[in-house]
Amino acid sequence: MLAPVVMCAVTYMAAASPARADELTGTLKKIRDDGVVVLGVREASIPFSYWDGGRTVGYSQTIALAIVDEIRKALGLPHLRVREVTITSANRFPMLVNNQIDFECGSTTHTHERENVAAFSNTFFQYAVRMITRKNAGITDFPDLAGKAVVTTAGTSDERLLRQLNSDKQLNMRIASVKDHADAFAAVKSDRAVAFVMDEPILYGFRATDAHPDDFIVTGTPLGLESYACMFRKGDAPFRDLVNGVISRMQTSGEAERLYNVWFTQPIPPHGINLNYPLSPEMRALFAHPNDKALD
Repeated sequence: MLAPVVMCAVTYMAAASPARADELTGTLKKIRDDGVVVLGVREASIPFSYWDGGRTVGYSQTIALAIVDEIRKALGLPHLRVREVTITSANRFPMLVNNQIDFECGSTTHTHERENVAAFSNTFFQYAVRMITRKNAGITDFPDLAGKAVVTTAGTSDERLLRQLNSDKQLNMRIASVKDHADAFAAVKSDRAVAFVMDEPILYGFRATDAHPDDFIVTGTPLGLESYACMFRKGDAPFRDLVNGVISRMQTSGEAERLYNVWFTQPIPPHGINLNYPLSPEMRALFAHPNDKALD
């Protein structure tokens, strides 16, 4: 079911004459010189970029592979190798800056502050920041977390929002920041924390793939609206234009909406769970008018 989606994502891409080696700069030159594109991937950002037991799959992983295919065309290297490197919320920026990955399209939030460190593509997803908690915990909104143990993922924009809320509202939450999303949800399941604060679609992903999804609810007045984008090194206009060309064509052609429906409204691997997360009006507007604006 997934392979045809990847194929469809790249069939409409405009044919380009391969760039001459002496014309290349930045990331495209590095990829051609190395003979490999190094793609940063996530282990547990369901349904964006995650390991299904056999390979990395997901909504944004499919976009990343479409970009890789366009790189192959631009460089005239149809057999260009792809090496996947697992990244976390905490190490993704150093790994990019230190040339350990060439780019990533996972679940990285585009913020104005982060533009000091990395460059960001056109947005491929917009979402709210909320929380997941046990249905019987009696928690419906963020003030209910006062004095309680709460978990989030280290190195995320959500951590900053949560700590700011804690300070502004003097909630005295005991906030723990853990390595990755799976560790954070595990803390809620083991009752080490009453809530996991994160991007809404990721929370729906964990709820849907849990053995007892009805035990959990996603709730809370959104702490903010944010956007995901692919991330690559600053000052690289040719690579930015290539990436944005792929994303824009997917969105305006209708392919992005079809891809969205595969990952958010239909059963997904490895267990065939449906997130039942329909396309929002904001996402529909984004597909009609692609842009690279941070929402913070």
